[in-house]
Amino acid sequence: MTNNKIYSYIPNSVPKIKEFMLNEVGVTSAEDLYESIPKELRFKGELKLPLPIESEQELKKHVNKILNKNKDCEEYCSFLGSGCYQHYIPAVVKEIANRGEFLTAYGGETYSDLGKFQAVFEYASMLTELLGMGVVGAPTYDSLAAASTAIRMAVRLTDERNEILVCKSIHPQKILHMKNYCKNINLVFVDYDKKTGEISLEDLRKKISKKTAGIYFENPNYFGVIETNGKEISKIMHNNDSIVIVGVNPISLGVLDAPGNYGADIVCGDAQTLGVPMNCGGGATGFVAVKDDEEFIGELPTLLITIADLENGKEGFGFAQARAERTSYAAREFAREFTGTATGLYAIHNAVYMALMGPKGLEEVGETNILNSQYAKNMISKIDGVNIRFSSQHFNEFIVDFNDSKKIVSEINRELKQYKIFGGKDLSKEFPELGEVATYCVTEIHSKEEIDNLIIALKEVLK
Repeated sequence: MTNNKIYSYIPNSVPKIKEFMLNEVGVTSAEDLYESIPKELRFKGELKLPLPIESEQELKKHVNKILNKNKDCEEYCSFLGSGCYQHYIPAVVKEIANRGEFLTAYGGETYSDLGKFQAVFEYASMLTELLGMGVVGAPTYDSLAAASTAIRMAVRLTDERNEILVCKSIHPQKILHMKNYCKNINLVFVDYDKKTGEISLEDLRKKISKKTAGIYFENPNYFGVIETNGKEISKIMHNNDSIVIVGVNPISLGVLDAPGNYGADIVCGDAQTLGVPMNCGGGATGFVAVKDDEEFIGELPTLLITIADLENGKEGFGFAQARAERTSYAAREFAREFTGTATGLYAIHNAVYMALMGPKGLEEVGETNILNSQYAKNMISKIDGVNIRFSSQHFNEFIVDFNDSKKIVSEINRELKQYKIFGGKDLSKEFPELGEVATYCVTEIHSKEEIDNLIIALKEVLK
């Protein structure tokens, strides 16, 4: 497992430095550091690393050669979504978020990071207004963590109840995350209507019980379908003294009703769509918001930034942490949940983006998304052997049905790459009951020409 080559770009690879470090911790070899790992599980032999590249110039060429194998959304036209979305981000968002005062994942301190605290406070203020809620905490890791956290909160808030209804029309990875993070909670899955794609109210009424702590559903859901029965779902749940958790794509709220307006008690989601660029599957930044109720606020595990009066009767105000004792930073192993600040910087991205766009800008983005996706739906539906699944309205995403085309989605997507197009997300394995279907995502970045090119390419591929 040892390797004695010296790499200028790998820290501490010089033998003398290695020896000094090992002596400092009281071991004779690097192997001793892995003593707790059974020998049969350890790698045997020497790592076959390439020879060191001495020149910085040659190293840069080597790395660029590897990176050039990547196919990105600048070179290809992407119609992928399903949790990571391509939206236009104004240049000033990156310019402000990358300033030295902000450029850290660390959450900050009350007396040393007043500027950052103010920015996070403004992020929370704008996001709560968008969601129609009272309070939002600092960012969580992603929408998966946010949804699982919201479920645990609902169970704690309803004391003896230990059952959560979850609509099936959500990301399968999110369900896996829930099963892991909420393994002591009974998750009961509610079906979706096979015609509309919305949650089945009939199945919901069958499965709700006095053990039900709450429900988790998304609007729009994983299929891009807009839930029109939000008020009815909330009424059913509240009549049972159960909590309503809604997962949202916040950029949709420029045109869709805020969850707080149709009865949501807890709202969660991913704010990646609000000014955060895509990178290797990221960048994800979840959020959890609650109504302005002290009991609900007390269950939020993340940091809360509040306005605080100055001491000694001075006029003005500052920014400070609220109820820090409930977080894992203060309570440590006794905290109800663990939280971190890994995505804290993205709150700055979100704040700058929302401030730049304003209500009117977000409305225009939402309307453009709907118009572009509607145009794409209409054009795709005219292709022989291709249909659009679900009759309900969509936002950003919609399901394209290839069952009558005699081709499978993976094959279609492979051939679309020849036209420099990333086709829709293949759902044939995630939702086998739907057959050969794919989720196509269309946002404000897609031009009419790009959508028309997709139609031409699909017609060629499906010949």
